[in-house]
This record gives sequence, C-alpha cells and structure tokens, in this order.
Amino acid sequence: MDKLNSLPDACFPNLGISFGEVNRVAFTIFGFDIYWYGLFICTGVILGICMLMYNIKAEGENPDPYIDFVFWGIIAGITGARAYYLIFNDHSLKSFFAFRDGGLAIYGGVIGAVIAVIVYTKYKKLPLFKFTDIFAAPLLVGQIVGRLGNFVNREAFGKATTSFFSLMYKAEKVPHLKINGDIGVYRNAAEYPLTFVKNTAYISVHPTFLYEMSCNILIVIIMCLYRKHKKFDGEISCMYFLFYGLGRFFIESIRTDQLMIGGFPVSMLFSALVSTASLITIIICRKRAAKTVR
Repeated sequence: MDKLNSLPDACFPNLGISFGEVNRVAFTIFGFDIYWYGLFICTGVILGICMLMYNIKAEGENPDPYIDFVFWGIIAGITGARAYYLIFNDHSLKSFFAFRDGGLAIYGGVIGAVIAVIVYTKYKKLPLFKFTDIFAAPLLVGQIVGRLGNFVNREAFGKATTSFFSLMYKAEKVPHLKINGDIGVYRNAAEYPLTFVKNTAYISVHPTFLYEMSCNILIVIIMCLYRKHKKFDGEISCMYFLFYGLGRFFIESIRTDQLMIGGFPVSMLFSALVSTASLITIIICRKRAAKTVR
C-alpha cells in the first residue's frame, strides 16, 4: 500500500493493482440509476445462454424446450435467491420487492431453479437429469460473472488478512462498516484493524468472492472435459453440487457476513449436505452403471 501514489477506493496492494473509483452505479438514464451488480448479472445470464446453446448443439438436442425454460429458470432463481436471503437475514418477506436495496443469495437461486426444472420437465415429459446436465455448466458461468458485483458493492468478503491476495477497501465506503478508533466493525460483529494511509482508513480482507470465481472456473473446465465421459445422466449435475458445495464450504468458513441458523452459517450447512449427497449419488449410480455394462 505504501507504494501507491494515490488513494484508490480499492486495491490489491501485493499485486500492484488499484481501482481509483469503485462506484455501484454504472450510469444513469432519465434520473434512474443502473447498477453494476445488475449489469454483471445480465452479462452472466447472456454468457450462460451462449454456453447452453453450445451444450445443446454438442448433445444434438432440440433447443426449444431448453430455451423456453431459461425464462422460467431466471424468474424462479431470482425469486428463490431473494426469499432465501430475507428468510435467513430479515426473517420476513415484507421487503421482497425492494431488490434495489440488495439481498440475493446464490443458494436460494439454485434451490428456486431446481424446483422450477423439476416441475418443468415433469410437465413437458422430458428426462430430468439429462436436462439438468446440459444446464449445469451454464449455470456456473452465470455465477462466475455475477460475483463481480460483490466487488463493486463491497460485500461478501472475508476476514481480515494481509496475505498475498488481500484486498483493501477504503473503510468509509464499505456499507455496514462502523469506524471505532483504529478498528472497523462490520455489521456489528466482525472486527477489522484499520490501516491509515495519509489519514485515510482502509480495511484489508480476503476477497472471498474472487476465490469463489476461481473455484467455479476450475469446476466449469472439469465438467466440460468430463462431459463426454459421464457414466449416467445426472452425473454432471452431481459434479456441480459436489465440487461447488465443497468449494463453498471452505470459502464460507472465512466470510464474515454469513446468513445464520442456530448460530451456524446456513451456506456451510447446506454445502456440506449437498456435497455429501452428491458424492453418495455418484458412487451408487456409477456402480449401477458398471453392472449394466457387464
């Protein structure tokens, strides 16, 4: 940080990367603010659809039912993400439509999308697990790009650290951070030592949203390479829940803004359950597939 000549809103001091101004608002149209977070989500959806089309072509499937589902999947995902966040954070759904105030949880979005795909495939009489295998990697692509919104919003970061990949935020611009002497208190719970540069306070944190992005990129690569070698329909979907669940479990352990239930982080509990269930399913189904081949 001492090497920086200016006072950026955010920087990776050990990597020599800085961002002079980090504004939640991308631009304004007729007095209406358009946020970067929304733009990143939209970009993620578009890139996810592009990958979906590639998967459909590679599998030789009729694209119509998949494209038709995209709309319903997005609606169900946003509804689930919002409901999940409010239930475990505000314990009320009264502010459900106040999307511009923030508050979406990825696991809630996944749950909403899963419910939607089960209903949709049953109604359309389509093979559920073959359907979800084609959607697994595109879903992750959307999550990867969407995480960039966390950087701009200065949220979903981890504990205090000065490690090589540490991210420094100008303290006064971090929502829900209260400065108390040489300590920053985040959401009335986690404490962050302040670093002062020319009388400007910074906090140094784990960029957990970037850790998750990196993990998800690796998972997408693995799924794409393994797609032609899968032993049963649903295996790619199980790989999504297994690997994403494992990655999310460890990443959540260093976050400080988890949604809690009974004093335990909801996402860690859910990650452990889905990854364990997915591993068991893969083992059982691969054994069945091996017996069928014999």
